[in-house]
Amino acid sequence: MSEERDIFKGDSPFDIARRWLAEAEQEEPNDPNAIALSTVDADGMPNVRMVLLKEIEDGAFVFYTNYNSAKAQEIEGCGKAAFVMHWKSLRRQIRVRGTVTREEGPQADDYYRSRSLKSRLGAWASRQSEPLSSRAALMAEVAKVTAKHGPNPSRPPFWGGFRIDPTEIEFWADGAFRLHDRFQWRRGEQDNAWVVKRLNP
Repeated sequence: MSEERDIFKGDSPFDIARRWLAEAEQEEPNDPNAIALSTVDADGMPNVRMVLLKEIEDGAFVFYTNYNSAKAQEIEGCGKAAFVMHWKSLRRQIRVRGTVTREEGPQADDYYRSRSLKSRLGAWASRQSEPLSSRAALMAEVAKVTAKHGPNPSRPPFWGGFRIDPTEIEFWADGAFRLHDRFQWRRGEQDNAWVVKRLNP
């Protein structure tokens, strides 16, 4: 591997992902932690939307959402998901596939408390993915939950985290003449050792 490809070096794919994200935070103008999250519904029809990745742990990727939302229901239905992070500024991307479990304990409580008050109240007010008659109706619901829950609302029981435990992670970096560099980290189960392969562009 040539010197300029040292970006791929590391003993853990999570260390590489954290390093790439830290670099993107210095270069990407908006939401460097945005991921395009892919799920499938009960009929096998795919769905994709942008969400914000909130943590890269030593063994998983964590994001938060409303458990009643379409994406959460689809995740609960099959227990699997995939996402891609793409940074135009770095000309790199990370693709992840794996199984998903809930994060609804103290870690979720801590993250919820770290959000702005308006975001915490918004989590209570929004019936995510359900039809909405107007923005005025949404703001009226925000006012209602503000009066009910006050300045320090607890985390809603229908809102929390999902932890994606990957079985496959791919790191991609742009190359001259579309001869890109791709490295795939793969394991059969979460406790198995990773197998790393270089892929054709």
